[in-house]
Amino acid sequence: MAPLGKVFDLSKCARPNILALQPYRCARDDYKDDGTNILLDANENAYGPGLAIANVAEAKGQTSGVQIDLLGLNRYPDPHQEELKQLLCNFRNTKVHTTKSLSPRNLFVGVGSDEAIDALLRCFCRPGRDKILTCPPTYGMYAVSAQVNDLQIEKVPLNTADAFSLRPGVINERLTADPSIKLVYICSPGNPTANLIRKSDLEQVLNHPTWNGVVVLDEAYIDFAPEGSSLAEWVTEWPNLVVMQTLSKAFGLAGIRLGAAFTSPEIASLLNSLKAPYNISSPTSTLACLALQAENLAVMKNNKQQILDQRERMLTQLPRIPGIGKFLGGADSNFLLVEILDRAEGGKPCNEIALALYERLAESRGVVVRFRGKEFGCEGCLRITVGTEKEVDRFLADTGSVLGDLLKHRHTVNGGAAEDKKEQEANGILA
Repeated sequence: MAPLGKVFDLSKCARPNILALQPYRCARDDYKDDGTNILLDANENAYGPGLAIANVAEAKGQTSGVQIDLLGLNRYPDPHQEELKQLLCNFRNTKVHTTKSLSPRNLFVGVGSDEAIDALLRCFCRPGRDKILTCPPTYGMYAVSAQVNDLQIEKVPLNTADAFSLRPGVINERLTADPSIKLVYICSPGNPTANLIRKSDLEQVLNHPTWNGVVVLDEAYIDFAPEGSSLAEWVTEWPNLVVMQTLSKAFGLAGIRLGAAFTSPEIASLLNSLKAPYNISSPTSTLACLALQAENLAVMKNNKQQILDQRERMLTQLPRIPGIGKFLGGADSNFLLVEILDRAEGGKPCNEIALALYERLAESRGVVVRFRGKEFGCEGCLRITVGTEKEVDRFLADTGSVLGDLLKHRHTVNGGAAEDKKEQEANGILA
């Protein structure tokens, strides 16, 4: 008898939308970290976790005073995470002791914001029938999750003529014309654009008179924006708003994978009903609760201020390097989006030079940033995470050196070609 495997055909067995899936990629798919690289590609907090550890470098591999109940790992974690949810609400509440304050009933917590992104799609969208709307350039996982769930994507690009602002009028026209759009994903501060969305623009979408759908505001980088920028409390006023946040960025806890979605109690109940029973591990919950204690919040805020100081330094010093163009978008996050030009002065944004700079920095200098030149409105752009003072020192020095060499070589090659052409024309070779 022939083995059953001989009749197996993956191309006909797997779902077509999964076979066509292009997974989310990052710079570290190209450049693995060997422990010596400067990693300015993934918008992580280079100052480490927001925990009261005397010396993060010395604490690696040690207990560092953070207590995890290893003996309790034989038990399933709390499926409801009430303590963690309350601490998250305490952190975001400004309207304390009012009927409009956030409570654990307003929260879903998941494995990073990515679980919330996917859970919302599964909750509100019918595979093969419904759609989502995104505003490129934006975070890539919205599209990946949509394809996994067999959903089409409508796109209303951000306004490149106005610092990548939202276009609420165009969004509302699309929502009016197509009721199969069930979710609108908006990133604020934007990724890779680093700008806050105007509150009035968001209100205009939320106030749509006929559309029956959900607006999802992704605030992963909100703590790097000016104080009071978060709109988490708006979910107590708007029943169709979800505000996603994470401990991966300002809190420096990307490794524990903890995301939160603030929303109405009714939507939160749906999300909590469809999640895996024990989606948040006990170690993750313990570390997240620790990070939200007053002592550790002070550490987080201190680390954040150092990042903001280095961001200001990059805004001032990076444009002094020949071949660096404009910053696009805004400066409300822990990264910046900057143009790389084809000439030292007066040039145009150039993908060829930007990609070469990205590759040379990683391969010859061990400095990993992110090439974003293929994104809408981002021609010739690199996205650069703000690092520590020493990392920014090295980034600025290496960028000046490598970019200078690239532009010098380009000028030599282009100049040589021009001279050859003149000589050929003089000799009658070219008509």
